[in-house]
Amino acid sequence: MIQSSFSTLDWLVFALYFLVITVTSVILSRTKIESSRDFFISKNHMSTFAVAISVIATSQSAATFLGAPEYSYSHNFTFIGFYISAVIGAFFVAFVLVPKFYEMKAVTVYELLELRYGESAKKQAGVMFLVGRILASGARLYIGALAISMILFNDIIFFHVGISIFVLMAGSVAYSYFGGIRSIILSDIIQAVTYVTAALAVLIFLYYSLDGVEIIKTLEEHNKLVFIDTTFNGDFNIFGLLSGWLLLNIAAYGLDQDLTQRILCCKNKREAAKSLFISTLLTVPIVMIFLTIGALLYVFYLESSVVQNFQGEKITIFMYYILNEMPEGLRGLVTVGAVATALSSTTSVLGAMASVGVEDLYRPWKMKRGKVDEKHFIKASRFAVLFFAFALSLMALLSYFWQQYGDLSLISFALGVMAFAYTGLLGVYFAAIFTSRGNEIAVFWALFGGFATVLALQPYTFGFSIGFSWQMVIGTVVAFSIMLLGAKK
Repeated sequence: MIQSSFSTLDWLVFALYFLVITVTSVILSRTKIESSRDFFISKNHMSTFAVAISVIATSQSAATFLGAPEYSYSHNFTFIGFYISAVIGAFFVAFVLVPKFYEMKAVTVYELLELRYGESAKKQAGVMFLVGRILASGARLYIGALAISMILFNDIIFFHVGISIFVLMAGSVAYSYFGGIRSIILSDIIQAVTYVTAALAVLIFLYYSLDGVEIIKTLEEHNKLVFIDTTFNGDFNIFGLLSGWLLLNIAAYGLDQDLTQRILCCKNKREAAKSLFISTLLTVPIVMIFLTIGALLYVFYLESSVVQNFQGEKITIFMYYILNEMPEGLRGLVTVGAVATALSSTTSVLGAMASVGVEDLYRPWKMKRGKVDEKHFIKASRFAVLFFAFALSLMALLSYFWQQYGDLSLISFALGVMAFAYTGLLGVYFAAIFTSRGNEIAVFWALFGGFATVLALQPYTFGFSIGFSWQMVIGTVVAFSIMLLGAKK
C-alpha cells in the first residue's frame, strides 16, 4: 500500500524551499539589462565556477534524478561510463568549437553556420533545435510533474499533474523572465545544491537502514559492482561510449544551445573551456551518488516483493522507495530535490529556446524591415520566454494523454528524442569545420537525412532494433555524407 500524502513537516520543508525560490527570484530580477545580448549571455561576465555549476544543473533532469538509481538497481554501475565519455567529449568542444564561437562573439551556436553557409543554414539549425527541444523538454517536464503529483497528492489524475506542471513552470519563468541568463545561472546553483543535498541525505539514511548487512559482499555476489562493460551487448559498453555516446556528448555540450549558452557567458574562451571541464568532472561523483542509491535499494529490497506500479503507471525503484519508505521530513526534502532537478532543466531550456528564437529567427527578420531600438529586442526576449513556457507546458499536458493511451514509452522518448536533431547537426558542423564542402541546400538535406535515418532505425518503424549509440553513428555519417555531396560554399 502507498502511504498517505505529505505530513506537516514535509509541507514545511516544501514551503521553505519555495520561499527561497520566491526571495531569490525577486533579488535576481533586479539585474540591469541593456540589450538582448545581456539577457542571453550576460556581457560574458559570469564566473567560471558559476557557469560550471549551471551546466551541471542544466544537464540533470527529473529523468536523471529517478533514472540513474533505476539503472544501477536493475543492472550495474556501467552507466557512469556515459559521463566519462562526456569528459572526453568536453575536450573536443573546448578545443575545437568554443574558440570558434568566441572568435565570432556568438550569442547562439548556430551563428557559426551563418558565417559558413549563409543565413538560411542558421535558421534551419535553429528550427531543428526548437522542435526537438519542445518535444524532449516538454516530455521531461511531464515526467517531473508526474513524480511530484504522486508525492504531493498521492495520485496522478490530470488536474493534479497539471498543477504540478504549473508549479514547475511558474518557478522557471520567475527566474528566466526578468533576469535573463544571469538569474538562470545563479538559480541553477541553488537547484544543484538542493538536489545534491537531498540525494546525500537519502544515501546516508539508506546506508544506515542497512545496518548489519554486508553491502559490498551482497553486491559482488549479484554482479552489481561492474563499472566497465567490454562486451558488445550492454547499453553502455566501452565501444558505444567511444563512438555514439561520445558523439551525443559532443552535440549536447557543443551544439545544443541549452548547454552551450552557459559556456558562452564566460569572460573568454579559456574560462569557457575551464568551466566545461569542471562541470563534466564534477558530474561524475554526483551521478555516482544516484547510482549508489540504486545499488543500496537493490540490497534493501533483495528479499522483498516489489511491484513498481502506481495507478497503472510504471515507476522507478527510487519513486517506489519515496512513496513507501521515506520518513517525514526526508520525504519533503527528496520532493524538493525532484522539483529542483525539474526546475533547473526547465529554466535553462527557456533561456536557450528564447535566445535561438530571438537572435537566430526574429532579429534578422525584424532588422531587414528597418532599424529597431535594442529595447524592442529585450521585450521580444521576454515575450519569447513566455511563449516557449506555454509551448513546453502544452507539450507536457499532451504528454499526459500520450503516456496514458500511447504505446511508446515517454521516458525513452524524452531521453532519446534529441538524437533526431543531434545527428544532422553533427554532420553539418563536422563538414563546416573539417571540410570545404557543403552549402545552404546541403544543410537542409543533411539535417533531414540525419533525422530520417534515426527514425528509420527505431524499432517501431521497420521492426528491427539497433543500439542507440549505433543510431548516432549511422545518422551522423549519413548527414556528413550529404554535406560532402554539396558544392563548395
